[in-house]
Amino acid sequence: MATQTDPATTPRAPLTRERVLQAAVDLADESGIDAISMRKVGHELGVEAMSLYNHVANKEDLLDGMVDIVVGEIALPPESDDWKTTMRDQALRAREVLMRHQWAPRVIETRVNFTPTMMTYMDAMIGIFLRGGFSVDLAHHALHALGSRVLGFVQEPFREADAGGDHDPEMTAAMFQQMAAAYPNIGALMAEISHNEDDILGDGCDDQFEFEFALDIMLEGLERKHALE
Repeated sequence: MATQTDPATTPRAPLTRERVLQAAVDLADESGIDAISMRKVGHELGVEAMSLYNHVANKEDLLDGMVDIVVGEIALPPESDDWKTTMRDQALRAREVLMRHQWAPRVIETRVNFTPTMMTYMDAMIGIFLRGGFSVDLAHHALHALGSRVLGFVQEPFREADAGGDHDPEMTAAMFQQMAAAYPNIGALMAEISHNEDDILGDGCDDQFEFEFALDIMLEGLERKHALE
């Protein structure tokens, strides 16, 4: 006769750094990065917050590890001398991952430590250019020009205006009017894209068309520079 296992006596999976980081990523995916605290992550794992400190040094270490989880989901590029296609595909592949973790751009922008996972990724990005025949100098400039696009997002100048939550359409319209009076060029730009408020006050990921538009312009410019080397 088969014996039933008593759930109360079933041993819990041991706590590891990987489990802590994955629980934090899952919580951020569900509730946003502002929901992340040691106490809440501990609650998700069914342990006291103090138990987490055996696996992460502090919240900054937790955030570094969460970024590692996300970057680790981006497949590294195949070896190819077609640098332009490879880089474009890589940026879009990275973007697909970042769209699943829409809190991640905000956290990546604040990181000061380059972990081995991030170093491996950036080393692969440089490799795309070098295999394509770029000089080390031009590869360096190319990486600066593309910036965070190699990680699937761009840093938007107006995104800091996001105060979170729902935005009152009347208040938004009033803000546009005031801005148009004081700063006519910025006001015109914001009014033009106000049909899609998420472009300005969004959730951390920029519009797909704008992402690809700028990416293509940069890659075409790098192609011309490369031809002159």
